[in-house]
Amino acid sequence: MVLPLSVLDLSFVNAGATPADALRDSLALARHVDGLGYHRYWLAEHHALPSVASPAPEVMIGQIAAATRNLRVGSGGIMLPNHAPLMVAERFKLLEALFPGRIDLGLGRAPGTDGVTARALRRRDMPQAGDDFLDRLQELMLWETGEFPEGHPFRQIAVSPAGVPLPPLFLLGSSDYGAVMAARLGTGYAFAQHFASYDAGEALRGYRRLHQASRWGARPHAILALAAICAETEGRAERLAMSARLATLRRERGEYGPIPSLAEAEAYPYSAAERLRMEQGRARLHVGSPETLRTKLLALAAETEADEIMIVSSIHDQAARARSYGLIAEAWGLGDR
Repeated sequence: MVLPLSVLDLSFVNAGATPADALRDSLALARHVDGLGYHRYWLAEHHALPSVASPAPEVMIGQIAAATRNLRVGSGGIMLPNHAPLMVAERFKLLEALFPGRIDLGLGRAPGTDGVTARALRRRDMPQAGDDFLDRLQELMLWETGEFPEGHPFRQIAVSPAGVPLPPLFLLGSSDYGAVMAARLGTGYAFAQHFASYDAGEALRGYRRLHQASRWGARPHAILALAAICAETEGRAERLAMSARLATLRRERGEYGPIPSLAEAEAYPYSAAERLRMEQGRARLHVGSPETLRTKLLALAAETEADEIMIVSSIHDQAARARSYGLIAEAWGLGDR
């Protein structure tokens, strides 16, 4: 059986384009990979960042599910501390009602933005000190089970639309915290290798080892999310990756501008320290020809015991981005549907 391949899309804004262009690019890419045989298409939540266009993955999920036929479409993820759990339950039950069996609910605990914007997103909530992710997650699950304690004010609320289950739950993480939590709850788990400093294999193997069957999942499902860029040759792939490498350098300095063009990346005056930093980042950005990437990704999947590989690709040229996903699919043996 071919290990499933999926897509994580941040709706990157490219230099010379608009956020509206980025959203249209997401729709086009989803249609493209749907035909290639990719399994899932997940959308991320970010706020007040010039580099990404979508702050509302649930809106994009509906658009992409309507524009495709086979993909599971979901959130990678909904940043739960930014949202009332009841609203999350209602919106994803609505999506599940419209596209039964095709929706995923991935949940994260980071804000997806800077501290000031996070306060603006949450300022109408009841003030609470510390991290309330667990409380919100428990409440979200209670909206599904209906097991609020006797006398709880929420016990009488009927979640709309009635009779529709929540989609499958996945917790997102970049350390062992989310892995352990997902294992204990019995949900799926997705590890963000593309920006994590924690070892992916340790997190995913630990999740699998500790997983407890529950109503949220009878068996573990571990997704390894990673960054990859593919082209017909090694040289072409390395050249395409220059935009992503420069964007990463800038993000590390707190500069969240659009993805630079290839011409801008080639003309940039890299210092020796910046070139060293880019070399050190090669473990988080997998670049190469189709056969090179196939070998790398299969080795990573085996090492981490992943059930699925999810690819994010920040290529400035959208035709080259689509071609990258196509080449990986062909090398992987997905085949057209």
